[in-house]
Amino acid sequence: MPLVEVTHAPDVPESKLRELGSVLPHLVSVAVECPEEPYDGDLQPGDVEIRFRGLGPLDRCGLDVVIEVRSKYFESRAADRQERVDRLHEDIRTATGLDDFGVYLSLPVAAWAQGD
Repeated sequence: MPLVEVTHAPDVPESKLRELGSVLPHLVSVAVECPEEPYDGDLQPGDVEIRFRGLGPLDRCGLDVVIEVRSKYFESRAADRQERVDRLHEDIRTATGLDDFGVYLSLPVAAWAQGD
């Protein structure tokens, strides 16, 4: 399950953030799909967690939006991570029209558990 944090400047319209929130689950799932965690296109609640956070008065950021994606490390994901993040960036741009944003893909060694 990918965890996604979206940090945004205060002048990014809420409508643009809502649009981003609606397309990110699918786009992120496609970007991190791998043999160990295949994506069947049928997202369920909790499959992709997204958190939005506005920049605070002490934060420093040169972009309007920064999207941080964390997904469990698998060698098959890590082997082409730059291509994955480049494709995700382009897919987000195409889907939302955002221009001044960055995407950071992190693949930590991790474990996950959740209740039903």
